[in-house]
Amino acid sequence: MTSRPRQRSAALSTTLLAAEADPRRTILLTGATVVTMDPALGILHGADVLIQGDRIADVGHRLHATDAVVVDLTGSVVAPGFVDTHRHAWQAQMRRTIPDVDDLAGYLTSTLARVAPAYRPHDMYVGTRLAALTALDCGITTMLDFSHNSRTGAHSDAAVTALIDSGIRGVHAAMGPHFGSWDRQWPADLTRLKNTYFSAGDQLVTLRLAALATPDIAGPHLAYGPDLARVAADLDIGVSLDVMFGPAASEAILRWQRAGLLGPHLESIHSTALSADAWSALRDAGVTVSLAPTSDTQIGLEDAVPPVDEALSHGIRPGLSIDVEVALASDMFTQMRTLLSVQRMRAVHSAYGTGTAPARITTSDVLDFATLSGARTLGLDAVTGSLTPGKQADLIVVDAEDLNTMPLHDPVGTLVLGADRSNITAVWVAGRLRKWDRRLVGVDIADLRDQVHASVESIAARLPGPDRQEAIAR
Repeated sequence: MTSRPRQRSAALSTTLLAAEADPRRTILLTGATVVTMDPALGILHGADVLIQGDRIADVGHRLHATDAVVVDLTGSVVAPGFVDTHRHAWQAQMRRTIPDVDDLAGYLTSTLARVAPAYRPHDMYVGTRLAALTALDCGITTMLDFSHNSRTGAHSDAAVTALIDSGIRGVHAAMGPHFGSWDRQWPADLTRLKNTYFSAGDQLVTLRLAALATPDIAGPHLAYGPDLARVAADLDIGVSLDVMFGPAASEAILRWQRAGLLGPHLESIHSTALSADAWSALRDAGVTVSLAPTSDTQIGLEDAVPPVDEALSHGIRPGLSIDVEVALASDMFTQMRTLLSVQRMRAVHSAYGTGTAPARITTSDVLDFATLSGARTLGLDAVTGSLTPGKQADLIVVDAEDLNTMPLHDPVGTLVLGADRSNITAVWVAGRLRKWDRRLVGVDIADLRDQVHASVESIAARLPGPDRQEAIAR
Protein backbone atom coordinates (compact mmCIF):
# COMPACT_ATOMS: atom_id res chain seq x y z
CA MET A 1 0.00 0.00 0.00
CA THR A 2 1.54 3.30 -1.10
CA SER A 3 0.64 6.91 -0.35
CA ARG A 4 1.90 10.30 -1.39
CA PRO A 5 3.14 12.16 1.71
CA ARG A 6 0.69 15.03 1.20
CA GLN A 7 -2.23 12.77 0.38
CA ARG A 8 -2.08 10.04 3.00
CA SER A 9 -5.14 7.86 3.00
CA ALA A 10 -7.13 6.83 6.02
CA ALA A 11 -6.42 3.23 5.02
CA LEU A 12 -2.66 3.78 5.30
CA SER A 13 -3.04 5.32 8.74
CA THR A 14 -5.17 2.39 9.86
CA THR A 15 -2.65 -0.11 8.47
CA LEU A 16 0.31 1.60 10.17
CA LEU A 17 -1.44 1.79 13.51
CA ALA A 18 -2.56 -1.83 13.24
CA ALA A 19 1.04 -2.86 12.59
CA GLU A 20 2.01 -1.51 16.01
CA ALA A 21 0.72 -4.70 17.60
CA ASP A 22 3.04 -6.90 15.54
CA PRO A 23 6.60 -7.12 16.95
CA ARG A 24 7.77 -8.32 13.52
CA ARG A 25 6.16 -5.42 11.66
CA THR A 26 7.90 -4.31 8.49
CA ILE A 27 7.62 -0.73 7.27
CA LEU A 28 9.26 0.57 4.10
CA LEU A 29 9.73 4.32 3.82
CA THR A 30 10.40 5.20 0.19
CA GLY A 31 11.48 8.11 -1.99
CA ALA A 32 12.84 10.40 0.72
CA THR A 33 16.01 12.40 1.10
CA VAL A 34 17.66 10.39 3.86
CA VAL A 35 20.14 12.19 6.14
CA THR A 36 21.66 9.17 7.85
CA MET A 37 24.28 10.92 10.06
CA ASP A 38 26.31 7.75 9.50
CA PRO A 39 29.69 8.83 8.06
CA ALA A 40 29.81 5.71 5.89
CA LEU A 41 26.35 6.27 4.39
CA GLY A 42 26.04 10.05 4.22
CA ILE A 43 23.01 11.62 2.53
CA LEU A 44 20.94 9.55 0.10
CA HIS A 45 18.51 11.17 -2.33
CA GLY A 46 15.34 9.41 -3.41
CA ALA A 47 16.17 6.63 -0.98
CA ASP A 48 14.41 4.10 1.22
CA VAL A 49 14.54 3.11 4.88
CA LEU A 50 13.42 -0.37 5.89
CA ILE A 51 12.17 -0.84 9.44
CA GLN A 52 11.72 -4.37 10.78
CA GLY A 53 10.43 -4.65 14.32
CA ASP A 54 12.31 -2.15 16.45
CA ARG A 55 15.35 -1.83 14.18
CA ILE A 56 16.57 -0.29 10.97
CA ALA A 57 17.05 -3.25 8.65
CA ASP A 58 18.45 -1.39 5.65
CA VAL A 59 18.97 2.03 4.09
CA GLY A 60 19.47 2.44 0.35
CA HIS A 61 17.82 2.64 -3.05
CA ARG A 62 15.07 0.43 -4.48
CA LEU A 63 14.68 -1.65 -1.35
CA HIS A 64 12.03 -4.33 -1.25
CA ALA A 65 10.38 -6.29 1.53
CA THR A 66 7.52 -8.75 1.32
CA ASP A 67 4.37 -7.76 3.19
CA ALA A 68 5.79 -4.37 4.17
CA VAL A 69 3.60 -1.36 4.82
CA VAL A 70 4.93 1.05 2.21
CA VAL A 71 4.90 4.80 2.86
CA ASP A 72 5.87 7.10 -0.02
CA LEU A 73 7.84 9.99 1.47
CA THR A 74 8.69 11.79 -1.73
CA GLY A 75 9.19 15.44 -0.82
CA SER A 76 10.29 14.62 2.73
CA VAL A 77 13.54 14.40 4.67
CA VAL A 78 14.11 11.38 6.92
CA ALA A 79 16.68 11.85 9.68
CA PRO A 80 17.62 10.39 13.06
CA GLY A 81 15.56 11.60 15.99
CA PHE A 82 17.17 14.33 18.04
CA VAL A 83 18.84 13.54 21.38
CA ASP A 84 18.29 15.89 24.33
CA THR A 85 21.16 15.22 26.70
CA HIS A 86 19.82 17.15 29.73
CA ARG A 87 16.40 18.47 30.70
CA HIS A 88 14.71 18.97 34.07
CA ALA A 89 11.47 17.46 32.85
CA TRP A 90 9.48 17.70 36.09
CA GLN A 91 9.29 21.49 35.67
CA ALA A 92 7.34 21.41 32.39
CA GLN A 93 4.00 22.61 33.78
CA MET A 94 5.88 25.70 35.06
CA ARG A 95 7.03 26.69 31.58
CA ARG A 96 8.14 30.28 31.15
CA THR A 97 7.21 31.28 34.69
CA ILE A 98 10.57 33.10 34.89
CA PRO A 99 11.25 34.04 31.23
CA ASP A 100 13.51 36.95 32.14
CA VAL A 101 15.55 35.35 34.91
CA ASP A 102 19.07 36.69 34.58
CA ASP A 103 21.26 34.55 36.82
CA LEU A 104 21.51 31.16 38.47
CA ALA A 105 20.49 32.54 41.87
CA GLY A 106 17.17 33.73 40.47
CA TYR A 107 16.38 30.27 39.14
CA LEU A 108 17.47 28.57 42.35
CA THR A 109 15.39 30.91 44.52
CA SER A 110 12.20 30.81 42.46
CA THR A 111 11.99 27.29 41.06
CA LEU A 112 14.10 25.04 43.26
CA ALA A 113 13.72 26.69 46.67
CA ARG A 114 10.13 27.94 46.40
CA VAL A 115 8.18 25.84 43.89
CA ALA A 116 9.89 22.44 43.94
CA PRO A 117 8.99 21.60 47.57
CA ALA A 118 5.30 21.98 46.68
CA TYR A 119 5.43 19.13 44.15
CA ARG A 120 3.67 15.89 44.99
CA PRO A 121 4.30 12.64 43.08
CA HIS A 122 1.44 13.24 40.64
CA ASP A 123 2.88 16.66 39.78
CA MET A 124 6.17 14.92 38.97
CA TYR A 125 4.29 12.56 36.66
CA VAL A 126 2.39 15.35 34.89
CA GLY A 127 5.45 17.55 34.35
CA THR A 128 7.69 14.72 33.18
CA ARG A 129 5.08 13.30 30.80
CA LEU A 130 4.35 16.76 29.38
CA ALA A 131 8.06 17.33 28.74
CA ALA A 132 8.51 13.91 27.13
CA LEU A 133 5.49 14.25 24.85
CA THR A 134 6.57 17.75 23.85
CA ALA A 135 10.01 16.36 23.04
CA LEU A 136 8.49 13.67 20.80
CA ASP A 137 6.30 16.25 19.08
CA CYS A 138 9.47 18.28 18.38
CA GLY A 139 11.37 15.28 16.96
CA ILE A 140 13.37 14.47 20.08
CA THR A 141 13.33 10.68 20.37
CA THR A 142 15.83 10.41 23.26
CA MET A 143 15.76 12.59 26.38
CA LEU A 144 17.83 12.53 29.54
CA ASP A 145 15.62 13.66 32.41
CA PHE A 146 17.82 15.14 35.13
CA SER A 147 15.20 14.49 37.81
CA HIS A 148 16.39 16.48 40.82
CA ASN A 149 13.16 16.71 42.79
CA SER A 150 13.10 13.17 44.17
CA ARG A 151 11.61 14.05 47.55
CA THR A 152 10.32 10.53 48.14
CA GLY A 153 10.53 7.20 46.43
CA ALA A 154 7.05 7.87 45.10
CA HIS A 155 8.30 11.04 43.39
CA SER A 156 10.92 8.97 41.59
CA ASP A 157 8.41 6.28 40.70
CA ALA A 158 6.15 8.91 39.14
CA ALA A 159 8.97 10.39 37.05
CA VAL A 160 10.11 7.00 35.74
CA THR A 161 6.56 5.91 34.99
CA ALA A 162 5.92 9.10 33.05
CA LEU A 163 8.90 8.42 30.79
CA ILE A 164 7.74 4.85 30.23
CA ASP A 165 4.15 5.90 29.51
CA SER A 166 5.23 8.58 27.01
CA GLY A 167 7.02 6.11 24.72
CA ILE A 168 10.20 8.17 24.47
CA ARG A 169 13.69 6.68 24.74
CA GLY A 170 14.30 8.10 28.18
CA VAL A 171 17.14 8.26 30.64
CA HIS A 172 16.06 8.80 34.24
CA ALA A 173 18.97 10.54 35.98
CA ALA A 174 17.95 10.59 39.65
CA MET A 175 19.07 13.12 42.25
CA GLY A 176 17.78 14.41 45.57
CA PRO A 177 16.35 17.94 45.86
CA HIS A 178 18.45 21.04 46.42
CA PHE A 179 16.21 22.59 49.07
CA GLY A 180 13.29 21.82 51.38
CA SER A 181 12.35 18.72 53.29
CA TRP A 182 12.62 15.26 51.73
CA ASP A 183 12.99 11.65 52.81
CA ARG A 184 16.76 11.45 52.27
CA GLN A 185 16.15 8.15 50.47
CA TRP A 186 18.56 9.09 47.68
CA PRO A 187 21.01 7.69 46.63
CA ALA A 188 20.17 4.43 48.43
CA ASP A 189 16.81 4.30 46.63
CA LEU A 190 18.60 3.87 43.31
CA THR A 191 18.96 0.17 44.07
CA ARG A 192 15.19 -0.20 44.43
CA LEU A 193 14.60 1.82 41.25
CA LYS A 194 17.00 -0.34 39.27
CA ASN A 195 15.46 -3.58 40.51
CA THR A 196 11.91 -2.33 39.96
CA TYR A 197 12.16 -0.62 36.57
CA PHE A 198 15.53 -1.33 34.97
CA SER A 199 16.25 -5.02 35.35
CA ALA A 200 16.20 -5.77 31.60
CA GLY A 201 19.15 -4.88 29.41
CA ASP A 202 17.24 -3.76 26.33
CA GLN A 203 14.76 -1.33 27.82
CA LEU A 204 13.61 1.90 26.23
CA VAL A 205 14.11 3.79 29.51
CA THR A 206 17.42 3.48 31.37
CA LEU A 207 18.90 4.72 34.65
CA ARG A 208 21.74 7.05 35.63
CA LEU A 209 22.85 8.75 38.81
CA ALA A 210 22.65 12.56 38.77
CA ALA A 211 24.75 14.84 40.94
CA LEU A 212 26.21 18.32 41.19
CA ALA A 213 29.80 19.25 40.55
CA THR A 214 30.41 21.01 43.86
CA PRO A 215 28.78 21.38 47.29
CA ASP A 216 28.54 25.18 47.25
CA ILE A 217 24.89 25.28 46.04
CA ALA A 218 23.13 22.52 47.97
CA GLY A 219 25.70 20.99 50.29
CA PRO A 220 28.02 17.97 50.12
CA HIS A 221 25.25 15.36 49.99
CA LEU A 222 24.50 16.11 46.33
CA ALA A 223 28.08 16.71 45.18
CA TYR A 224 29.95 14.07 43.18
CA GLY A 225 32.82 12.38 44.97
CA PRO A 226 34.04 8.96 46.12
CA ASP A 227 30.78 7.97 47.83
CA LEU A 228 28.53 8.67 44.83
CA ALA A 229 31.13 7.21 42.47
CA ARG A 230 30.96 3.98 44.48
CA VAL A 231 27.14 3.92 44.29
CA ALA A 232 27.24 4.28 40.51
CA ALA A 233 29.95 1.65 40.15
CA ASP A 234 28.06 -0.84 42.33
CA LEU A 235 24.91 -0.35 40.23
CA ASP A 236 26.89 -0.25 36.96
CA ILE A 237 25.22 2.97 35.81
CA GLY A 238 26.49 6.22 34.34
CA VAL A 239 26.68 9.58 36.11
CA SER A 240 25.39 12.94 34.85
CA LEU A 241 26.93 15.99 36.53
CA ASP A 242 25.23 19.39 36.50
CA VAL A 243 26.60 22.85 37.37
CA MET A 244 29.87 21.91 35.71
CA PHE A 245 31.14 25.43 35.27
CA GLY A 246 33.63 27.96 36.57
CA PRO A 247 36.69 27.72 38.81
CA ALA A 248 35.01 25.52 41.45
CA ALA A 249 34.06 22.84 38.92
CA SER A 250 37.49 23.08 37.30
CA GLU A 251 39.15 22.40 40.65
CA ALA A 252 36.74 19.53 41.32
CA ILE A 253 37.58 17.91 37.98
CA LEU A 254 41.27 17.94 38.82
CA ARG A 255 40.55 16.43 42.27
CA TRP A 256 38.51 13.67 40.64
CA GLN A 257 41.34 13.06 38.19
CA ARG A 258 43.81 12.58 41.03
CA ALA A 259 41.37 10.28 42.82
CA GLY A 260 40.70 8.19 39.71
CA LEU A 261 37.00 9.18 39.59
CA LEU A 262 36.87 10.37 35.98
CA GLY A 263 35.88 8.12 33.10
CA PRO A 264 33.65 7.70 30.05
CA HIS A 265 30.72 6.90 32.34
CA LEU A 266 30.58 10.60 33.30
CA GLU A 267 28.60 13.29 31.48
CA SER A 268 29.70 16.89 32.12
CA ILE A 269 26.72 19.25 31.69
CA HIS A 270 27.30 22.89 30.68
CA SER A 271 31.11 22.68 31.00
CA THR A 272 31.16 26.48 30.80
CA ALA A 273 34.24 28.54 31.71
CA LEU A 274 36.33 25.52 32.67
CA SER A 275 40.11 25.81 32.87
CA ALA A 276 42.38 24.40 30.16
CA ASP A 277 43.66 21.80 32.64
CA ALA A 278 40.11 20.71 33.43
CA TRP A 279 39.34 20.31 29.73
CA SER A 280 42.45 18.20 29.30
CA ALA A 281 41.42 15.99 32.22
CA LEU A 282 37.94 15.49 30.71
CA ARG A 283 39.45 14.59 27.35
CA ASP A 284 42.04 12.21 28.75
CA ALA A 285 39.40 10.33 30.77
CA GLY A 286 36.85 10.14 27.95
CA VAL A 287 34.23 12.18 29.82
CA THR A 288 31.39 13.26 27.54
CA VAL A 289 30.04 16.80 27.36
CA SER A 290 26.53 18.22 27.15
CA LEU A 291 26.19 21.86 26.07
CA ALA A 292 23.18 24.02 26.95
CA PRO A 293 23.31 26.79 24.31
CA THR A 294 20.27 28.81 25.36
CA SER A 295 20.73 28.23 29.09
CA ASP A 296 24.29 29.56 29.21
CA THR A 297 23.58 32.56 27.00
CA GLN A 298 20.10 33.59 28.14
CA ILE A 299 20.39 33.00 31.88
CA GLY A 300 24.01 34.13 31.89
CA LEU A 301 25.83 31.19 33.44
CA GLU A 302 29.47 32.02 34.22
CA ASP A 303 30.84 33.71 31.06
CA ALA A 304 27.57 32.89 29.20
CA VAL A 305 29.42 31.31 26.26
CA PRO A 306 28.59 27.69 25.32
CA PRO A 307 32.09 26.14 25.15
CA VAL A 308 31.82 24.39 21.80
CA ASP A 309 35.25 25.67 20.67
CA GLU A 310 36.85 24.41 23.85
CA ALA A 311 35.24 21.00 23.47
CA LEU A 312 36.22 20.64 19.82
CA SER A 313 39.79 21.81 20.43
CA HIS A 314 40.11 18.93 22.90
CA GLY A 315 38.65 16.39 20.49
CA ILE A 316 35.26 16.21 22.22
CA ARG A 317 32.13 16.40 20.07
CA PRO A 318 29.38 17.49 22.47
CA GLY A 319 25.69 16.79 22.74
CA LEU A 320 23.03 19.48 23.13
CA SER A 321 20.42 20.01 25.83
CA ILE A 322 17.24 21.96 26.55
CA ASP A 323 17.79 22.39 30.33
CA VAL A 324 14.97 24.37 32.05
CA GLU A 325 11.67 25.10 30.34
CA VAL A 326 10.78 27.55 33.12
CA ALA A 327 12.89 30.05 31.20
CA LEU A 328 13.89 28.51 27.87
CA ALA A 329 12.62 27.06 24.60
CA SER A 330 11.54 23.41 24.46
CA ASP A 331 12.91 22.28 21.07
CA MET A 332 16.21 21.17 19.53
CA PHE A 333 15.91 23.46 16.50
CA THR A 334 16.43 26.44 18.83
CA GLN A 335 19.49 24.83 20.43
CA MET A 336 21.13 24.10 17.07
CA ARG A 337 20.52 27.60 15.71
CA THR A 338 21.63 29.32 18.89
CA LEU A 339 24.89 27.39 19.08
CA LEU A 340 25.59 27.89 15.37
CA SER A 341 25.03 31.65 15.62
CA VAL A 342 26.98 32.13 18.84
CA GLN A 343 30.00 30.15 17.67
CA ARG A 344 30.18 31.80 14.26
CA MET A 345 29.78 35.24 15.79
CA ARG A 346 32.63 34.50 18.21
CA ALA A 347 34.81 33.12 15.42
CA VAL A 348 34.38 36.10 13.15
CA HIS A 349 34.69 38.57 16.02
CA SER A 350 37.96 37.03 17.21
CA ALA A 351 39.44 37.10 13.71
CA TYR A 352 38.12 40.54 12.71
CA GLY A 353 40.93 42.85 11.65
CA THR A 354 43.61 40.21 12.05
CA GLY A 355 43.73 38.85 8.53
CA THR A 356 43.24 35.30 9.80
CA ALA A 357 40.40 33.03 8.73
CA PRO A 358 37.80 32.39 11.45
CA ALA A 359 37.22 28.74 12.45
CA ARG A 360 33.49 28.36 11.92
CA ILE A 361 31.37 25.33 12.73
CA THR A 362 28.76 24.24 10.19
CA THR A 363 25.14 23.17 10.02
CA SER A 364 26.41 19.60 9.70
CA ASP A 365 28.30 20.01 12.97
CA VAL A 366 25.30 21.14 15.00
CA LEU A 367 23.08 18.47 13.46
CA ASP A 368 25.68 15.91 14.54
CA PHE A 369 25.68 17.38 18.06
CA ALA A 370 21.88 17.04 18.13
CA THR A 371 21.91 13.41 16.94
CA LEU A 372 24.91 11.06 16.86
CA SER A 373 27.18 12.98 19.22
CA GLY A 374 24.25 13.49 21.56
CA ALA A 375 23.70 9.74 21.63
CA ARG A 376 27.41 9.23 22.29
CA THR A 377 27.21 11.72 25.17
CA LEU A 378 24.69 9.42 26.87
CA GLY A 379 26.51 6.21 25.95
CA LEU A 380 23.74 5.27 23.52
CA ASP A 381 25.51 5.70 20.17
CA ALA A 382 25.47 1.94 19.54
CA VAL A 383 21.69 2.11 19.86
CA THR A 384 20.56 5.39 18.31
CA GLY A 385 21.74 8.71 16.83
CA SER A 386 22.13 7.64 13.19
CA LEU A 387 20.19 5.72 10.57
CA THR A 388 22.60 2.81 10.58
CA PRO A 389 21.30 -0.69 9.80
CA GLY A 390 21.12 -2.66 13.03
CA LYS A 391 20.43 0.36 15.23
CA GLN A 392 17.07 1.05 16.79
CA ALA A 393 14.58 2.73 14.47
CA ASP A 394 14.50 6.18 16.06
CA LEU A 395 13.75 8.60 13.25
CA ILE A 396 11.80 11.65 12.17
CA VAL A 397 10.13 12.66 8.91
CA VAL A 398 10.18 16.35 7.92
CA ASP A 399 7.99 17.73 5.14
CA ALA A 400 10.31 19.55 2.74
CA GLU A 401 7.41 20.90 0.68
CA ASP A 402 5.88 23.06 3.41
CA LEU A 403 5.76 26.83 3.03
CA ASN A 404 8.83 27.35 5.22
CA THR A 405 10.90 24.41 3.90
CA MET A 406 10.36 24.36 0.12
CA PRO A 407 12.18 24.01 -2.18
CA LEU A 408 14.66 21.49 -0.86
CA HIS A 409 18.24 22.33 -1.86
CA ASP A 410 20.36 21.32 1.13
CA PRO A 411 18.67 18.83 3.49
CA VAL A 412 21.00 19.52 6.42
CA GLY A 413 20.53 23.26 6.02
CA THR A 414 16.79 22.71 5.88
CA LEU A 415 16.77 20.66 9.09
CA VAL A 416 18.93 23.13 10.99
CA LEU A 417 17.80 26.49 9.63
CA GLY A 418 14.42 26.00 7.99
CA ALA A 419 12.34 23.41 9.81
CA ASP A 420 10.38 23.53 13.04
CA ARG A 421 8.09 21.15 14.96
CA SER A 422 5.14 21.86 12.65
CA ASN A 423 7.05 20.31 9.74
CA ILE A 424 7.59 17.00 11.53
CA THR A 425 4.99 14.69 10.06
CA ALA A 426 6.08 11.42 11.67
CA VAL A 427 8.25 10.14 14.51
CA TRP A 428 9.27 6.54 15.21
CA VAL A 429 10.96 5.36 18.42
CA ALA A 430 12.29 1.80 18.44
CA GLY A 431 10.13 1.15 15.39
CA ARG A 432 6.96 2.32 17.10
CA LEU A 433 4.97 5.19 15.64
CA ARG A 434 4.81 8.08 18.12
CA LYS A 435 3.72 10.87 15.76
CA TRP A 436 1.82 10.52 12.51
CA ASP A 437 0.29 13.06 10.17
CA ARG A 438 1.66 15.81 12.46
CA ARG A 439 -0.19 14.55 15.54
CA LEU A 440 1.02 12.49 18.49
CA VAL A 441 -0.32 8.94 18.38
CA GLY A 442 -2.51 7.74 21.21
CA VAL A 443 -2.31 10.93 23.26
CA ASP A 444 -5.45 12.63 24.56
CA ILE A 445 -4.26 16.24 24.46
CA ALA A 446 -7.45 17.57 26.05
CA ASP A 447 -7.03 15.25 29.04
CA LEU A 448 -3.35 16.12 29.31
CA ARG A 449 -4.23 19.81 29.25
CA ASP A 450 -6.69 19.32 32.10
CA GLN A 451 -4.05 17.49 34.14
CA VAL A 452 -1.46 20.19 33.51
CA HIS A 453 -3.74 23.03 34.60
CA ALA A 454 -4.94 21.08 37.64
CA SER A 455 -1.33 20.39 38.63
CA VAL A 456 -0.41 24.07 38.36
CA GLU A 457 -3.36 25.03 40.53
CA SER A 458 -2.60 22.40 43.15
CA ILE A 459 1.08 23.45 43.34
CA ALA A 460 0.16 27.11 43.59
CA ALA A 461 -2.34 26.37 46.35
CA ARG A 462 0.48 24.91 48.47
CA LEU A 463 2.62 28.03 48.13
CA PRO A 464 2.41 30.97 50.55
CA GLY A 465 1.01 34.28 49.38
CA PRO A 466 -2.37 35.55 48.18
CA ASP A 467 -1.61 35.61 44.45
CA ARG A 468 -1.06 32.01 43.44
CA GLN A 469 0.26 32.54 39.93
CA GLU A 470 2.56 35.31 41.09
CA ALA A 471 3.71 33.07 43.92
CA ILE A 472 4.91 30.49 41.41
CA ALA A 473 7.16 32.93 39.59
CA ARG A 474 8.43 34.84 42.63
